[in-house]
Amino acid sequence: MLQAVMKENAAHTPVLVEEIMTYLNPVSGDAILDCTLGLGGHASHIMQYIGADGRLIGLDRDQAASAQARTRLEDFLGRLDIVHTDYADLDQALKQLGIDGVDGILIDAGVSSMQLDTAERGFSFREDGPLDMRMDQTAPIRAYDLVNTLSEYELAHIIREYGEDRWHKKIARHIVEARALEPIYTTRQLADVVANAIPKRFHEKRIHPATRTFQGLRIAVNHELDSLKTALEKAVLFLKPGARLCVISFHSLEDRIVKHAFRSMADAFHLNILTKKPIVPSEVEMEINPRARSAKLRVVEKAV
Repeated sequence: MLQAVMKENAAHTPVLVEEIMTYLNPVSGDAILDCTLGLGGHASHIMQYIGADGRLIGLDRDQAASAQARTRLEDFLGRLDIVHTDYADLDQALKQLGIDGVDGILIDAGVSSMQLDTAERGFSFREDGPLDMRMDQTAPIRAYDLVNTLSEYELAHIIREYGEDRWHKKIARHIVEARALEPIYTTRQLADVVANAIPKRFHEKRIHPATRTFQGLRIAVNHELDSLKTALEKAVLFLKPGARLCVISFHSLEDRIVKHAFRSMADAFHLNILTKKPIVPSEVEMEINPRARSAKLRVVEKAV
């Protein structure tokens, strides 16, 4: 089953599908909240389990992704609500739909393959594109704005705190020097500036030297860590007794937030932590879908 699922187009390949279905445990008639609908990868599997009497609420701030999800899930539209919103506002979305409790919640905190693979979105330097990086394309601030207007100190802070790059000061200095000559418009321009800032003998073989800088800027543009913290705090309020909250993270900053949030909220909200250590993809899945390599799943259950 797993190999059949994973042989879908890479842009449509959700991670940890079998593990999510096991831990989320959706059954016929359930109401499930998918906080990161994306292209509908996980949702398409959940809908199979909750049946004709079930209901899935899909949130996403990426309207382009939601449009594709709507097409992919067209057979389920009668029992699917798609809401354009940041999952930090999940409480407002549920209340507007008249929902005060759900039978399960999924948060997939990673950037989507579609976003990475679309050069015009500016998330990746593999192909040249505008420095954008907005998950919500109606948001006012792009990566271009941060790169070309923030101070050297502010850039270094973002690259250190969100990108966890030891070369943050040199990278920030090179960015400021480069933009003094001409604005940095594109992903390739920025990637070249960052690569030149790091001595070649320290370039890693496995990842491009600009990878961490791009991660830091993306997180800053989309306020990803603040949104995740807020979403976790709100999500537990909507869990029915016995319902589970499943969270997939893709880097240490996210995983640390999830782990600490679960621990700090466990007693106050009567949560049982079901994953003492995070669940990670199998060797088979990582071989078929290399983007799953860094995924980690943590799960809590609302006590009955």
